[in-house]
Amino acid sequence: MGPHDAPGSCLPNRSCSSTMFIPRKSAHPMLRSLARISRSGRRWQSTEAHPAGGHLPSIATSTFLRPTRDVALRTQGLKWVDQADSDPARDMVGRETRKMNMYQAVRDALSIALSKDDTAVVFGEDVAFGGVFRCTMGLAEEFGRERVFNTPLTEQGIAGFGIGLASMGHTAIAEIQFADYIFPAFDQIVNEAAKFRFRSSGNFNVGKLTIRCPSMAVGHGGHYHSQSPEGFFMGAAGLKIVIPRSPIQAKGLLLASIRDPNPVIFMEPKVLYRSSVEQVPMDDYEIPLGKAETLIRGDDLTVVSWGTPVYHCETALKMLSHPPQALAPNVPTSLRSAKIELIDLRTIMPWDVHHIVESVNRTGRLVVVHEAGRTGGAGAEIGAEIQKRCFLKLNAPVKLVTGWDTPVPMQYEKFYMPDPIRILDAVIETLTY
Repeated sequence: MGPHDAPGSCLPNRSCSSTMFIPRKSAHPMLRSLARISRSGRRWQSTEAHPAGGHLPSIATSTFLRPTRDVALRTQGLKWVDQADSDPARDMVGRETRKMNMYQAVRDALSIALSKDDTAVVFGEDVAFGGVFRCTMGLAEEFGRERVFNTPLTEQGIAGFGIGLASMGHTAIAEIQFADYIFPAFDQIVNEAAKFRFRSSGNFNVGKLTIRCPSMAVGHGGHYHSQSPEGFFMGAAGLKIVIPRSPIQAKGLLLASIRDPNPVIFMEPKVLYRSSVEQVPMDDYEIPLGKAETLIRGDDLTVVSWGTPVYHCETALKMLSHPPQALAPNVPTSLRSAKIELIDLRTIMPWDVHHIVESVNRTGRLVVVHEAGRTGGAGAEIGAEIQKRCFLKLNAPVKLVTGWDTPVPMQYEKFYMPDPIRILDAVIETLTY
């Protein structure tokens, strides 16, 4: 697979079969249970009676997605932008929604930004014909190829061009085709964009720069198409990092990022582009940056995550309360009624410290879940800060569930990711500490 091949393409002379790895008898009990679940997966989809507690949730069936107009318009933190639409009476009357997946919601946000800001431009590799994930489809025809255009295959050049454009007062919306390829632009982003305002004593800035990039695992992307590089940018003061979990969140957070007075790296979990579907408000709205959202309230343990792993956490909590038959022996009955609080961080930098501190002070326990490797990852920073601020309230050490400290492997990508089994294991270990 070349560095700019789309995920899903196969290497020459390589088989694309997805043979399931079955752990040996000596494997951890949780992994043996996972194997049994995998072997019985087809049976769950048959005409047999539904298991007690219902089937485990998936991204498509997640309760976090908003499938109807009424619940979509009541999205927590949603702020309407148009002054003419600021009448609270219109929040539920006269507003329309449309069924969208995440890439369509991103496209809708870009269209609104281009239509309302004559200085806005969208650029990157292949964006003029829609991009590899179709997020810019039709924008060049709608707004002209002088405002939506392709660039040479140079991430350093894309970032540098965006910095120059933003420094002259234009709204620069750059796309890095995959987050895995952002590293050639690292110097421009960290040494130029992040420091532009600081080094000029506030006289100049590139706050109108937003860099979009598809991120996280797709299931078969391997080491060049499944990385999660958000942690590399956490030490670059002057940047903001945002990762949405759904179409409504993607549209609102992207519009807020484009209009934020600071440069923003907006990472879009690519497996969610098509798998997450919601009714998305058609009007212009924003969701504030720097604010976490509590998805499930609880008092016994706090789980913090962002992007795709949010849905794995939901599945893990369902397994805890209603364990499948194969897992039941490994889930103590006394823990099945535990009330777990699940928080979507959304903005990774600056992250919502006070929201997490308030939660952990109530629950006394914290598990952080992310796809990136453990060493130097965002979870390590969050864990260190919470350990300091909540030390006397903690009933157990902060637990991290992350990718392994290896490149993302193609054949064993499933076992690299923090899946529901690993999350469940961490929750049980922390509750029983």
